Amino acid sequence: MKVERALPTDEATQLMDVVVELARDTLAPRAAAAERDAAFPRDVFKTAGEIGLLGLPYSEQFGGAAQPYGVYLQVIEELSRAWLTIGLGVSVHTLSCFALARYGSQQQRERWLPRMLGGETLGAYCLSEPDSGSDAAALRTRAVRDETTGDYVIDGTKSWITHAGHADFYTVMARTSDDGPHGISCFLLSSDVDGLAAAPPEHKMGLRASPTAQVHLTGVRAEAERMIGEPGQGFPIALAALDTGRLGIAACAVGLAQAALDAAVDYAGQRRQFGRPIKEFEGLAFMLADMATAVEAARALYLKAAQRFDAGLPVTREAAMAKLFCSDTAMRVATDAVQVFGGYGYVEDYPVERYLREAKVLQIVEGTNQIQRLVISRQLADER
Repeated sequence: MKVERALPTDEATQLMDVVVELARDTLAPRAAAAERDAAFPRDVFKTAGEIGLLGLPYSEQFGGAAQPYGVYLQVIEELSRAWLTIGLGVSVHTLSCFALARYGSQQQRERWLPRMLGGETLGAYCLSEPDSGSDAAALRTRAVRDETTGDYVIDGTKSWITHAGHADFYTVMARTSDDGPHGISCFLLSSDVDGLAAAPPEHKMGLRASPTAQVHLTGVRAEAERMIGEPGQGFPIALAALDTGRLGIAACAVGLAQAALDAAVDYAGQRRQFGRPIKEFEGLAFMLADMATAVEAARALYLKAAQRFDAGLPVTREAAMAKLFCSDTAMRVATDAVQVFGGYGYVEDYPVERYLREAKVLQIVEGTNQIQRLVISRQLADER
């Protein structure tokens, strides 16, 4: 099914043509087998970096493409439509670069950002911990200053880390004082630093080709220059990063929902019962109509939030709304796609059972949808 894209320039249109070709010819044919085998496609991220997809919204000065966020998110959507592991991975990498790109010093950005945006290195974002998920400010990972060397010594465990064990750098939030959320600082760590180790990957219901694991930090030494921003600035950095990450998840969700809708429409046109295609039966035709309407509404919502972001306006509420609505839409559309396929939707011969398993995690990552509702309600209360 053709998706009409809101692309502001010829350059953006050409970029999307490249992405569509990559998704169709490289990603979609590999997705099912890689997800079945839990095979992380590191080579795809190398290719994505080479063609400029890992630094789309960031400055050209440091190797980015300086594309509007609306263009970047539509790229994420198209990648996720073919293979969610890739769309989500690009979103996570972009999120992992955010702290350095937005809050790093000129010297820090010159040193590390070009390789990150060029795809030479792949990132992971480390905020959640075993006992602090939704309550991120309660994190316990601690960074203690060594007054002799000026280094920070970091100890703790991070949980649910996408790309753990495969990432080349980790953006890590750690506590530098006991001053609640004001005592958290942000560090950029290389994967080869002594004391940093990833646990075996989690065995997940879906999104199996995207590795998720704990990251253990044991006596990790981080030079002072590895701190991004000021001491105690880590939590505001984390929240600002999460706004952008939630927009990325919204785009991932719309891509997955579009894939489920595409599959359902195609199948309903081919499957015949009682002498005619099942799409001609009103019960299924109306279901497809509702699915298509929900996908279009979800796309419009994340694009509206992206417009605000590109205009330099606050997007905390809009990002939460987009993440909430788009991921709920993905779950609903994937569920209905399975219903359209009937019994065939419940077996691995067709992709919709995988879409349903993958959709569920989008309601959880980057803050559960219950947390999104909390964020939205608090924003509404603050406006009164």
